[in-house]
Amino acid sequence: MKHFSKFLLILFVFATSTSFAQTFKFGHINSQELIALMPDRDSAVLKMDKYGKQLQQDMDDIQAEFQTKMNIFQQKQATWTAVVLEDKQKELQQIQARFEAFQTNAQQEYQQMQQILFAPVYQKANETLIKIGKDNGYTYIFDVSTGSIPFFNEAQSTDVMPMAKTMLKIPADKKPMAIPSPADQAAAQGQTKATK
Repeated sequence: MKHFSKFLLILFVFATSTSFAQTFKFGHINSQELIALMPDRDSAVLKMDKYGKQLQQDMDDIQAEFQTKMNIFQQKQATWTAVVLEDKQKELQQIQARFEAFQTNAQQEYQQMQQILFAPVYQKANETLIKIGKDNGYTYIFDVSTGSIPFFNEAQSTDVMPMAKTMLKIPADKKPMAIPSPADQAAAQGQTKATK
C-alpha cells in the first residue's frame, strides 16, 4: 500500500507537471528585424532623409556665407581701416558662432525628429506582437534582438515573425530599407554639387 501511495503521488506530480508545461506556449521574434521590414519605418526613413538633407543644406549655406566673406576679408584686409577690419573680423566670428550653434541644435533636432517619426512604428510593432500573443494563446513572446535571452530552445518556441509580417501586410521577401548615414548624405550632396 505504501508503494502504491508513492506511485500515485509520483503519477500525480508527473501528470500535473505535464499538463502545467503544456499550458505554456512560447514564441520569439527579432523585433529589430520586424521593424526594419515595416512600411511605416520606410516612410519614416524617407522623411528623416529629407529632413537631414534640409539641415545639411542649411549648414552648407552658412558655411558658404562664411567662406565668401572670408575670401573678401583676405582680399581686401590690407585696404581697410582698423575700424572696418575689426568690424569684418567680428562678422566672421559671429557667422562661425552661428554655424557652431546651428550644428549643435541641428543634431538635437534631428534626434527629436527621429523619435517623433519612429515612435508610432515601435508602438505599432508592439501592438502587433501583443495581438499575436493574445490571439494565439502565447504565454510569452521573447524578443531575441534585445540580447536579454541567453538561451531559448527553438524547437519549443515558435518564431512569430511570419504572423507579424502577415498582420502588418509585409511581403515575405521584403528586405530592409537602408538608412543613409550622415557621411553618405554629405557625399551624395557633394556629388550633386559637382555635377551642377
